[in-house]
Amino acid sequence: MDYKEYFKNTLGTGVLSTASKDGRVDSAIYSRPHVMEDNSFAFIMHDRLTHSNLRENPYAVYLFIEEGSTTKGKRLFLKKLKEVSDPELIASLRRRTSREEKDDDTLYLVYFTLERELPLVGAGEK
Repeated sequence: MDYKEYFKNTLGTGVLSTASKDGRVDSAIYSRPHVMEDNSFAFIMHDRLTHSNLRENPYAVYLFIEEGSTTKGKRLFLKKLKEVSDPELIASLRRRTSREEKDDDTLYLVYFTLERELPLVGAGEK
């Protein structure tokens, strides 16, 4: 699948779920991922609970619900590859600015590899 085109042309709501090293789960609304040239997925993050969890446990699930549907979308099972804090790179990728953001907030670009994809609803192929 061409994820770069899919996320460029498909609007919807995304939820990124992570867990701490002791298994405490968190879910947060996230925008569509940036699909990088190497086909990794990247999300811009503040240093909050999701980011903290990923420092302890590299696994995450991104649930994407396509706009106008309750059954179309994707479940992407991800593993963290790396993170960078490069203000120029992050600024070049940003789609919008958060109203609650402060000038001194450190942002991170967190990269993931795709381990598995399932449809939003159903088990998919085994």
